[in-house]
Amino acid sequence: MNQRMLGGIANGVASGALWGLVFLAPAVLTDFSPLQLAASRYLVYGLIAAILLLPRWPALRAHIGKVEWKALTWLSLLGNLVYFVLLSICVQWSGGASAALIVGMVPVLVAVVGAREPGAVPLSRLAPALALCVAGVVLMGVKAMASSHVQTSPAQRLTGLLCGVGALLSWTAYSIGNTRWLAKVPAVSGHDWSLLTGVATGGLALLLAPVAFAGGGQGHSGGQWLGFWAMATAVAVFASILGNACWNRASRALPLTLGGQMIVFETLFGLVYGFVWQQRWPLPLEILAALCLVAGVIWSAAAHRPATTLAQSA
Repeated sequence: MNQRMLGGIANGVASGALWGLVFLAPAVLTDFSPLQLAASRYLVYGLIAAILLLPRWPALRAHIGKVEWKALTWLSLLGNLVYFVLLSICVQWSGGASAALIVGMVPVLVAVVGAREPGAVPLSRLAPALALCVAGVVLMGVKAMASSHVQTSPAQRLTGLLCGVGALLSWTAYSIGNTRWLAKVPAVSGHDWSLLTGVATGGLALLLAPVAFAGGGQGHSGGQWLGFWAMATAVAVFASILGNACWNRASRALPLTLGGQMIVFETLFGLVYGFVWQQRWPLPLEILAALCLVAGVIWSAAAHRPATTLAQSA
């Protein structure tokens, strides 16, 4: 395996570790609505991105025009605002394990789509790795969902699960579209593309904010709002700024069929953070699920090794 692929996998794991925070925030801030969580996170993301992008803009201006801004807006809508609102509803109404289970299916959808790309590894060669990923995601959710203590009605729980499916489709579309757009703008670094995405997302969050905060600070103390904005800032910096930059590097270094499977680490880390928040150790079934996820990604990486390398190691 070459250094480029190793670097891509390392960045994929790092992005999963940072993105795992998005499962924790809605669980911690249950007194705030998904719209408020999304608006606050992306307002902070947009502000920080604009500040960091300002000195770099003169060099980027020649590569970013109307078409690119339009693409950034759609990607921001799919991969940030729509995804996070739907995910937050799923976490709060159906539980974090349910959300992780559903969103954990993203690698399977991305790999199926990516297998149609020219020169991609055939889907039949990836089937064992994908089966392990699916098994890991299913196992990860079965036990946790069976013991869920989410205090919601059956109708809310069903709605939450449907929102989880919506988040799955939204993130799949973003992952594929973002990878293709990164290939179209080779002169723009992954970090700069992340900052541009942040500016576009911040603009959309400005439109969402009046609706999200229509009631002002009603029902929440000053301390609650302080914790709310602290969490929003943490998620914006770690998940949006740093996580997106790592993901863009991974997307450039890895083929779509492998890059998409790096998203399993978001599921894995999201559940680890959930265990820490719940102050408990994972159960044997949950450990087995995590091992299936990791083994699936390792198997997939091996399937992407060049044929000459495979022959030499035989």
